[in-house]
Amino acid sequence: MPNPALIPTFLRELLVSRSLPREPEPDLVMDDPQQVAAYAEAGRIDGIMASSYLFHSARISQVVQGCKTVLDLGCGPATQLAQIAQFNPEIAFTGLDLSPAMLADAQRHVQELALSNVDFRQGDITRLDSFADRSFDAVISTMALHHLPTLQHLDDCLAEVARVLRPGGALYLTDFSRLKSLKSVIFFAYMNADHQPHIFSLDYERSLRAAFLKEEFESLVSRHFPSEVSVQSTFKVPFLVIIKTADHPLPEALRQRIAAMYKALQPRYRRDLNDIRNFFALGGLRNDPFS
Repeated sequence: MPNPALIPTFLRELLVSRSLPREPEPDLVMDDPQQVAAYAEAGRIDGIMASSYLFHSARISQVVQGCKTVLDLGCGPATQLAQIAQFNPEIAFTGLDLSPAMLADAQRHVQELALSNVDFRQGDITRLDSFADRSFDAVISTMALHHLPTLQHLDDCLAEVARVLRPGGALYLTDFSRLKSLKSVIFFAYMNADHQPHIFSLDYERSLRAAFLKEEFESLVSRHFPSEVSVQSTFKVPFLVIIKTADHPLPEALRQRIAAMYKALQPRYRRDLNDIRNFFALGGLRNDPFS
């Protein structure tokens, strides 16, 4: 059963007309030390984002099976990327981010984990000039696209992704989709305020205000990618979207590792993960790696 606290927001989003315009984030580059620390704290060890990271790490692992090189756009402090790299040690990952402060924290993180299959580049995700055409087996991105200032920047980003991705390559891009109501934004941004740094809640609210529409993602995906690339979203209320290629079976050892990490989550984080699973499953996303 979904968290009952979600029901009023779910009903509001179903019934009201759209009143929330897009508000791009004020800062394109996140270099403030407090912001960097808040994002790192929220996902590492057993932070508030642990359930979301585990969900996407498992899902991304299904998509990138068989790949040798993977580019992560907007990797931030590499909490998500490091977990994916731990799950897939045979793959070489490259993390790209515009913020030197984020990349410095990311480098420290992978060194602490003794990961040898991750490197980093500083760069703009809308201009992948340092990468050749068809140079990656897969491109991934988690919660980075809403940072782009305009829809044209999103268009440019997806065009660059299509350029650097080899034919038939794997794709997994996930981000927020804009809600209809400011009340819904406030609910999601502050529903876990007691368990996360205040600056994280503020940045979460800004991110939700800056999200693109699901319909905008669909239009651009159809322009830049073949029909095999699908746009999935949470049921009825597209709070989250995933742009992805086909899934592949996970190795048994990895499947068991993911199951053990799921069981080890604190109950409230496991409930959060189950909410994500259920709303995506109701929206049509198949091959649940946690089932």
